Amino acid sequence: MNMIAPLNPALVGTLMIVTFMTLIITKRMSAIAALIAVPIVFGIIAGAGPGLGAMMIDGVLKVAPTTLMLAFAVLYFAVMMDAGLFEPLVRRVLALVGTDPMRISLGTALLTMIVSIDGDGTTTALIIIGAFLPVYRRVGMNPLILATLLGLGNSLMNFVPWGGPSARAASAVHAEVLSVFLPLLPAMIIGLIAVLGIAWLMGRSERARLALTPFGATAGVMQADIAAHEPSDPELAAKRRPKLFWFNLLLTLALVGGLISGIAPLPVLMMGAFAIGITVNYPRMKDQRERFAAHSDNVANVVVLLFAAGAFTGILNGSGMADAMATAALSVIPHDVGRYLAPITAIASMPLTFVMSNDAYYFGVVPVIARTAAEFGIAPDAIARASLLGQPVHSLSPLLAPIYLACGLLGVDVADTQRFALKWAVEICLVTLLAALLTGGVPLAGTGVPLPAAAP
Repeated sequence: MNMIAPLNPALVGTLMIVTFMTLIITKRMSAIAALIAVPIVFGIIAGAGPGLGAMMIDGVLKVAPTTLMLAFAVLYFAVMMDAGLFEPLVRRVLALVGTDPMRISLGTALLTMIVSIDGDGTTTALIIIGAFLPVYRRVGMNPLILATLLGLGNSLMNFVPWGGPSARAASAVHAEVLSVFLPLLPAMIIGLIAVLGIAWLMGRSERARLALTPFGATAGVMQADIAAHEPSDPELAAKRRPKLFWFNLLLTLALVGGLISGIAPLPVLMMGAFAIGITVNYPRMKDQRERFAAHSDNVANVVVLLFAAGAFTGILNGSGMADAMATAALSVIPHDVGRYLAPITAIASMPLTFVMSNDAYYFGVVPVIARTAAEFGIAPDAIARASLLGQPVHSLSPLLAPIYLACGLLGVDVADTQRFALKWAVEICLVTLLAALLTGGVPLAGTGVPLPAAAP
């Protein structure tokens, strides 16, 4: 032990993060396994062996509220999907868009935002592509528009507290998820409006292009597409609860209202809403057990991942490696530059999240940035918010499975989608960053005075 004790904790911490990110990016280990095994090994190397257990438990306890909220959020929105909460909305939007390319593109963006409220990108892709791809094909619109609007709308809606990126960012800096989300809400809304503006521009361009190309009669097109969207699987149709649509909608709106008002802790709101929703929609115990079983894999993955992340950050902080890396960063970052770490983090999140997975970025990079920023008077939750702003670009990352799913369903090439959508994703990131700076969601500069918890 005497031989390894003198090792610089900043160097050990840096090697730990590099090792973790390498294992994740090269897929040599799963994120869950790497989040647990890597910090244990490097914690021992750093000489923190006897205290590793307490550090891991402390880290897990800090992420427990977020994990609890996310577990019940997954279950609640899965039940709402099963009950068919969004089916009438899909049919209504399809009926409204007609065959006008501008209304179709606007409808694509709007419905993406509505369906994305559950925080599950895969479910959103399946619903939106299933609903709109036949329309795009009939009218002759470019399917890359559908892919772009799907990615932009879904990535911004993932800012919701039960979305994966927000939960990861909050857990990484040990902040309350609501303290991350609520100050970012105005910027998120402005970003969504900007997505609608892009949809309008794309629709206008397609309207002009298609005016030169006759595409046949359009009578009855929308009715055929609406009928095609109805569930044909008897088992799928049996899960629907069309008579409870208004109840489910009001319950969901009440849940969102409770979230914004802060009337109760978010985990409590999620647990209560889930208990009411599943009892009313599926009163028979047999049906409830089937719903639990159908979504247990998703819940288990979320819970285990966040608990593993808690263990990782617990060792990173408890062993002193995070403090040492922050001190090392402070020695090379000029004070005048360090005060602007929040917007720098937001801009850097675009390329970083494009080449890294969310797990590698939020659990490996963001905690170190947050600890360093605290020395310049920037709160950790502000860094968490800034780190989220690159998500529209992240949605195009070649490391993500959903982009391959979406492109496969649309019949388009991934590289073509990235080339087409990247400039729009960067623009949305910059618009959202500007909105966050103007509304106070992300501070332009820190006070320059170390925060009390970060002071030596």
